[in-house]
Amino acid sequence: MRPISRAALRPYVCPSCRHGIGAGQRQFGTKTDQATDIYDVVCVGGGPAGLGLLAALRASPVTSKLKVALIESQDLNKARSWNMDSTQFSNRVSSLTPSSKAFLQKIGAWEHLDTQRVQDYQEMQVWDGESGSRISFDWSMETPAFEDPRTVATMTENANLVRGLLRRIAASGDENLKLFSNTTVAGIENGTDLQPQGPDLSAWPVLSIKPTGAAAETQPSSRIAARLLVGADGINSPVRSFADIPTHGWDYNRHGIVATLSLADPDTPPFPANMRTAYQRFLPALGGPIALLPLPNNNATLVWSTTPENAAYLKSLPAPAFLAMVNAAFRLSMTDLKYMMGMAQPASESTSHEDELSWRIQHTPLPAHIPPFATGVQTGTVASFPLRFRHAAQYISPRVALVGDAAHVIHPLAGQGLNLGLADVAALSRTIEYAVSHGMDIGDLLTLERYSSERYLTNAKIGGACDLLHKMYNIPGQGPVTWARSLGLDVIDKLPFVKSFLMKNAEGY
Repeated sequence: MRPISRAALRPYVCPSCRHGIGAGQRQFGTKTDQATDIYDVVCVGGGPAGLGLLAALRASPVTSKLKVALIESQDLNKARSWNMDSTQFSNRVSSLTPSSKAFLQKIGAWEHLDTQRVQDYQEMQVWDGESGSRISFDWSMETPAFEDPRTVATMTENANLVRGLLRRIAASGDENLKLFSNTTVAGIENGTDLQPQGPDLSAWPVLSIKPTGAAAETQPSSRIAARLLVGADGINSPVRSFADIPTHGWDYNRHGIVATLSLADPDTPPFPANMRTAYQRFLPALGGPIALLPLPNNNATLVWSTTPENAAYLKSLPAPAFLAMVNAAFRLSMTDLKYMMGMAQPASESTSHEDELSWRIQHTPLPAHIPPFATGVQTGTVASFPLRFRHAAQYISPRVALVGDAAHVIHPLAGQGLNLGLADVAALSRTIEYAVSHGMDIGDLLTLERYSSERYLTNAKIGGACDLLHKMYNIPGQGPVTWARSLGLDVIDKLPFVKSFLMKNAEGY
């Protein structure tokens, strides 16, 4: 169990017996004198984690009658009406583990996703770009003959997931559920005894919220109080600031390049729709791994971790040169790749990235486990984002709980960020359900400790493992570290029981 800091144990007023014990005044923003609406649960942040929590609370008969609210600064109507041609895919894509998919199915959200836009995959090919050592995972080999093929993960666009969660919430038709769209949190403070005939709010978080955009001219600001305030509001969480919860971590000085790509037909007969392979190659000399993850209809999403300088260079390239660099990254040696990364742009008339790749690939022995050639890049999908590691010192404070990126941000090389957030939401919804069914206060610190003890060490373990992998595979050259990591891959690949153990753990947390 994670020890609670002195800040988290500050005294507060018991809402049931209504006597004060010196409540400390936590505050974010400024005070107002407006009337206050009271909610059981208020969630700040309308991404998959925040919406997932509301859907989970509505899916359980025990918590379905709680009065809940969600506050989101973006326009949720745009998220509800999101639509894209079947041949086009967003560059914000996540890899859902089987446990995350099972959670979405349990809360009734999966049936609201457009399943024509999701893609299962059952194989992974991972290898070291310097030594060539590799490890392959085939989940179909782990499936008993009488069962459907198991998958390592399911790819889906974040927009598809958010739209599905909004549809699930709307299907509940619940008047006790309020979505504040286009609304910002202007301030959070501890309440006062605002309603003498009602609960004592002096220990409750009270949020001052105001509409943004055109609505700001017609709708007034308001105040809402939360028996439990949930921060699903990202890495710069105002809820975490209000709770005075510090974080530790660092920036990796790396950027993640993303893009949506079209792939050539494989040389082998086409894979069936439910059988695809994910590829990841570690490129220490360029600052990180490159991964290609499958999407429907022979498309794929690219995630390439590299230095900010390399990221800027790649984004500056025209589409043919960008595709040449992607194909080179899965095929050429580190020496060849560093040369191509330094080619002038625009290239001279005598050579181009495509010509350079074509010439160098003729002199490069190619392994059998490389992906098909990337043949096209969807317009407007090449983008980058900084890579960071952050972990909150604790996930709970009196009447406050953190989930998702508000609690932890990890390196994306294992694709676990969204899955950890959904696992947080599943655990917190179970904690709230337990509290309601046992007549407990859902915002009490001892109640919330159940959630914290379930998630904190698990998230710390996974975040630490991703950080270690990043550091191990970011050391170029042929020294002892390279030898050790290559030996590790080769040994694990030859030990079926170890691979089976890793594969089962990768299915979800």
